[in-house]
Amino acid sequence: MAAPAAERAAVRERGRAPDVAGVLILGAVVLWSLVTATGRDARPEGILLAVLALAAGYACGRISGTLLPVAASAAASLAALGLALTSGPSIPGTTPTGSVPPGHTGAAAALLVLAAGAACCAASATDSVPVRLLLRTLALGVAAVALVLGSVVGFVAALGVLLCSLAAVRMRRRLLGLAGLVLATGLFVGVSWAVAEERLPEGLAVSLEGQLTGHRVLLWQEASAMAKENPLVGVGPERFGALSPTARTTLYADGKPHSAPLQQAAEQGVPGVVLLGATYGWLVCGLWTSPRRTAVVLTAAATLTALAALATVGNALSFTPVTVGAGLLAGLATARAAPAPTDD
Repeated sequence: MAAPAAERAAVRERGRAPDVAGVLILGAVVLWSLVTATGRDARPEGILLAVLALAAGYACGRISGTLLPVAASAAASLAALGLALTSGPSIPGTTPTGSVPPGHTGAAAALLVLAAGAACCAASATDSVPVRLLLRTLALGVAAVALVLGSVVGFVAALGVLLCSLAAVRMRRRLLGLAGLVLATGLFVGVSWAVAEERLPEGLAVSLEGQLTGHRVLLWQEASAMAKENPLVGVGPERFGALSPTARTTLYADGKPHSAPLQQAAEQGVPGVVLLGATYGWLVCGLWTSPRRTAVVLTAAATLTALAALATVGNALSFTPVTVGAGLLAGLATARAAPAPTDD
């Protein structure tokens, strides 16, 4: 009995570092957004709201995950699914309507991914076979709902999370799985930058542009140009829409480049991109040190990776429910309830 107790104590000690790092990183994000907005007609409120939403969701996840780890994850899944269903075409990405800007990947797909991920986390956390089967069926149902809503991206991402969750059950070392997911995220970001800089082979570039739409590629190229002109502080938070010719001349434009890394680069310079990456790294490190089962950790990491991919090619993170949901899922997966022996 002494050995498991000592091991759990070591995990708790190791898990304090990400909590401290999270406070410092989120504080730096807030401070830098205020610095880049100083002396300009900029609006840092969006960044401040996103940080508050992420922190609030994370705190709620830690608390509810400590008290009711399985039930809280299942409830989060149903809540995200309910939001996606009740929002309808008002959230871009559900149905192709005239009011949706071209190339817009919105919150619906992200909500569905979060719903599938939370259901899979709950399934990985329970020891009851019937409950586990029911929760995985819920995740599969979420993927089906994505198809019904017309979100092919949401269907692929939700199904990918479910498959990753099934594969995570057989994994014993979480570090390898987390490293692979981080590399996948880096690949998505790298490809988006290559598209914006026109550095890809012609055939591949044409193929990707057909999937991304020419409108989005133009926005990316303009964001890249702004980042080159102002590499340190960018043009200021929420100023891309006012300075982008494509955004200004597009009907129903939302003033965003539809890529979180490129938006950060354009509006807050290289430090903004570094802080965005540091926020993602903080969440991954928190999962690595989590006392929860490896299957739960890798499922949550796969969900956050899918969300990062959506944010790389869209503006999903601009929606508060998505940011809250991401923080909530990370908090649930790092809560200190019913710790299992660590694998690393």
